[in-house]
Amino acid sequence: MKEYDIIIVGGGPGGLTAGMYGARSALKTLIIERYLPGGQVANTELIEDYPGFESISGAELATRMSEHAKKFGAEIISEDVSEVYCEKNDRIVVTDEEKYKAPVVIIATGGQPRKLGVPGEEEFAGRGVSYCAICDGAFFKDQKIAVVGGGDAAVEEANFLTKYGSKVYIIHRRDELRAQKIIQERAFKNEKIEFVWDSVVEKVNGKQKVESLTLKNKKTAEANQLQVGAVFVFIGFVPNSKLVREGLNLDPNGYILTNDRMETNIPGIYAVGDVRAQLCRQVTNAVGDGTTAAVAADKYIESLRE
Repeated sequence: MKEYDIIIVGGGPGGLTAGMYGARSALKTLIIERYLPGGQVANTELIEDYPGFESISGAELATRMSEHAKKFGAEIISEDVSEVYCEKNDRIVVTDEEKYKAPVVIIATGGQPRKLGVPGEEEFAGRGVSYCAICDGAFFKDQKIAVVGGGDAAVEEANFLTKYGSKVYIIHRRDELRAQKIIQERAFKNEKIEFVWDSVVEKVNGKQKVESLTLKNKKTAEANQLQVGAVFVFIGFVPNSKLVREGLNLDPNGYILTNDRMETNIPGIYAVGDVRAQLCRQVTNAVGDGTTAAVAADKYIESLRE
């Protein structure tokens, strides 16, 4: 079993920042990421609200963060974590390839896209149903595209998808958006975007691929068909918060509860970023969480050595 001082589960902005600070404090630090470092950020076309960068691609920011962490000595590996459990003062991390132990584990696992849960969604996943515009947008060039959601992600990705689609519909269950005003303004000015208010998707239709959506107006209960070749779903995330065998305290939505030091109810286990219960879920929040967790973890490890 390989030993470390800090093991970070998840390589998004929060995890990478925690890794950088942990390694910079001369702690043997391991970051385990299932896919590529960066998490959801790596799939974001442009980031315009990270201090110091008026505009930077998500992929570039992710690369810079991971290289910065590695510069200070953090080790980054690609494995799938299945479980975390406690063994006296050690926290054991089990992956599909190995077991690792450390006195501190920082949970930075983010979440999975929340699904619509309607007929046809699973059937047409990868055939017109998508949760990542930058990954799949180019497949639907000159087609009509639907985006479901009204927050920052939905509206930003709708703007991005106008690069490819002949028309992009934003379907929102309310009559106003939740996205930041500056993002809304871009969408309202974009001639390719049309809004479908007060509506929800009842069914995804097609034969071999997505051909239309059955929509229901929440105010009138009227149903209608919207002809599209793809639907991109951005209605939030389900936090990946159930890795720890002993059970962490969660809020009603499944997000991990912490104190202001990012400590969970289990000593030696911290949580940062989108998996943690908090008001905002932005890159800047995750970076701050990662900093705090790493500094607090360093002090915790010192206390164990006294």
